[in-house]
Amino acid sequence: MEAKKLKNVLDKAIESGQFTVLVDALREAGLDDILSSDGPFTIFAPTDEAFSKLPKKAIENLLHDKERLTEILTYHVIYDTFKYKDVVKMKNAKTVQGTRIIFDISNKTKVNKATIIKSDIECENGVIHIIDEVLIPI
Repeated sequence: MEAKKLKNVLDKAIESGQFTVLVDALREAGLDDILSSDGPFTIFAPTDEAFSKLPKKAIENLLHDKERLTEILTYHVIYDTFKYKDVVKMKNAKTVQGTRIIFDISNKTKVNKATIIKSDIECENGVIHIIDEVLIPI
């Protein structure tokens, strides 16, 4: 029996149906091809509900500011594959954007202030951890 082929990070996000804002933003920023590439990547993916916590005007403004949008989206991604068991042992990680995200396991597992609500969604080019807030680099 042939093993089922995993989808890449982007296709998995599209398939789930809970990342439509994220996928639209990735396309708008021209980053969708990168997340379809070999990787490996770990993406901390905010759901549509997480994006809905931002002011509507903020999302509209981001979609018209490709540079800032790219900065925010790449802040959600780290090179290499880090499963949940790895993340909980880390204090921080350098993002594709260039600055670090902070991990805290003292009260649930947090990435900065966002909580990981589902982890270890395996993809052919990495792993997705679902978070409940959009990460904003300072």
